[in-house]
Amino acid sequence: MTEELLTVAAVARRIGVAPATLRTWDRRYGLGPSTHEAGEHRRYHSGDLAKLIFMRRLITTGVSPSDAAARAKNHVGAVSVEQLTDDFAVREELVDSIHRASKILDRAFVEDAIRKDIKEFGVIATWTEVIVPVLYLVGEEWEATGKGIEVEHMLSEILKRILSEGINFIKSPVNSQPVLLASVGEELHSLAIHALAAALAEKNIECFFLGPRTPLEAISTMVKRSAPPAIFLWAQLQENGAEKFFKDIPAVRPAPRLVLGGPGWSECDLRNVVHAQDLTHACAEIERAVGL
Repeated sequence: MTEELLTVAAVARRIGVAPATLRTWDRRYGLGPSTHEAGEHRRYHSGDLAKLIFMRRLITTGVSPSDAAARAKNHVGAVSVEQLTDDFAVREELVDSIHRASKILDRAFVEDAIRKDIKEFGVIATWTEVIVPVLYLVGEEWEATGKGIEVEHMLSEILKRILSEGINFIKSPVNSQPVLLASVGEELHSLAIHALAAALAEKNIECFFLGPRTPLEAISTMVKRSAPPAIFLWAQLQENGAEKFFKDIPAVRPAPRLVLGGPGWSECDLRNVVHAQDLTHACAEIERAVGL
């Protein structure tokens, strides 16, 4: 079968750069079509594409274009995240790399980098040291320029998918009754409870995940039916952090430990509940509730 050859425009779309950038890389670094002849339109084959993807991802991680081109010329085959992230000396470099990759919508790099970091360091460390700083940078840029909302949405969907992957593989949970997790009221922000569920799954703690915009009726029904050992309620916005969500929950025995997360509870009377300061704190409180 004859291999499909790609135009400059097609390659530019696939790797997320402008066609003019490809022409510059060809002219300046010799990273053009390997079979291009004078007078013909440029056509790239799969080996050329692999080299260009490798160069683009190296630049994403902070390597200079000239150094990236030198390494890309010798590259053969597919690109693995290990080739691109093993040299990060500090966490800030990984954060910057994922942020840059997000801005050019390089889903593959973002997913691979986050999965690799979770595998090596665990959910809590990756959430605290990598994911939250990346989300902060994306949000800060959007507030300053009004641009990048598509980046935030892409990141959110990637993170939800990655964080949910390990939740369904708990074979022998340490808790007889699942912990209850929910974002309350009209709260649409749910990344934090995805992260909490994933972090608890690493400890074999099973959860009922109710997700965003959970009304009090749903929480109350779940409490009566499942008697959870702990309840975690998330409110990012103050208008969603109403006291009814933890004061009007039905009484069950044994009484569940109530843990709140997020800045939305700042105006509430928080006596008799725990307001977790971060993911580590929330996990520790839930571990105590299930007897770990």
